[in-house]
Amino acid sequence: MTYMKKILGVTAAVAMLLGASACGSSNNGGTAAKSTQAIKLTVWGPSEDQAKSDSWLPTMEKQFEKAHPEYKITWKNAVVSEGDAGKTVKQDPSAAADVYMFANDQLGTLIDAQAIGEVSDDAKAQIKKQDDDAIIKSVTGTDGKIYGVPFTGNTYFMYYNKSKFSSDDIKSLDTMLQKGKVSFNLGNSWYLPAFYTGAGMTLFGKDASNAKDGIKMDSAAATDVTKYLVDLVKNPNFVVDNDEGAGLAAMQNGTVDAIFSGTWSASDVKKALGDNYAAAQLPSFTTSAGETYQMKAFYGSKAIGYNPNSKAPQAAAEFATYLGSTEAQKAHYTMRQIVPTDKSLASTYKNDPSAVAQNDTIANTSTLQPTISAMANFWDPCKTFGTAIVNGDVNAGNAQAKAQAWLDGYKNIASTSSSK
Repeated sequence: MTYMKKILGVTAAVAMLLGASACGSSNNGGTAAKSTQAIKLTVWGPSEDQAKSDSWLPTMEKQFEKAHPEYKITWKNAVVSEGDAGKTVKQDPSAAADVYMFANDQLGTLIDAQAIGEVSDDAKAQIKKQDDDAIIKSVTGTDGKIYGVPFTGNTYFMYYNKSKFSSDDIKSLDTMLQKGKVSFNLGNSWYLPAFYTGAGMTLFGKDASNAKDGIKMDSAAATDVTKYLVDLVKNPNFVVDNDEGAGLAAMQNGTVDAIFSGTWSASDVKKALGDNYAAAQLPSFTTSAGETYQMKAFYGSKAIGYNPNSKAPQAAAEFATYLGSTEAQKAHYTMRQIVPTDKSLASTYKNDPSAVAQNDTIANTSTLQPTISAMANFWDPCKTFGTAIVNGDVNAGNAQAKAQAWLDGYKNIASTSSSK
């Protein structure tokens, strides 16, 4: 556990610098210092947040400067998306951005690279006030410490045509399949697990953080779900979605009534459905064995982290905290429809079906996507298994053997993964 000792050393040093000074919003920036400190902060984020001088990121930078006259800041912004942050930062943490936005599934990678700092006590208090436990867990390391300030959730849910399905219909996938056409991406290893985690599959233990616990599921339940999916593919009212967006295209031409996607599809779906546009958390399904299971999507968050290797770690930590503040999250939603995690902003998006559906899914019909490095071994076998179901290579006769072989393939994760 050498790397953890190094992290603790760096974090402790940064914590001494931070004290209780990290801000939660521009309203509590504190008093100006007697002298102004000239610093440079490099910030990485998606292009949409910095496309113009009045985009969200430069606007937040200007507001942060006003709240912190003790700093004279030279800003350097660069485009690195949340999905690319982990692999980009770890290439050379000492040369990486002081502040960056990241998808939480990269948390383990960032911690391993000693490239993300534990949040300050003030930031921790802010996060605990703003966010539900589910979101807080998404940025909590295996050491129980919080790394990164969440600003939006990350999961998928169901979009549907409300002229086809009632509010009761959407509670059951099977009922929906009797009344309209439904599309789902069974060949994608981010989507497929919803059926299995809902039926009891666990990934790396209760808290999704212990590699030694591996990936486990009751054999009978796995077989039951697999047979259900075999029948689902054959159902004339089921349309297989794919990574190229076949489901959305079918909804746009009126041949599909429900798809599963995230907030990134909201504008396209709304345009396709018009007045019949609606969204909701995931439904349940009932197998031929009579077992009813609740589908559970993987969920995570997007957050802002600061680099403990920064030459200005206190300011970096304060700015990261500010970008996740109530004020900044509200502006993010107003300017780019980035759905906030801050509970106090619920009224802001109460009339936005996709925002409500995203947060309902995280709260009620989801399971935390593991962030540990062992998770990298999960994706490809899952995709292969899902593709085999879609192609008919898995059938009712071999469902038990195929499902067991898939699960058995994960057994070496627990034995070969080190907890470092």
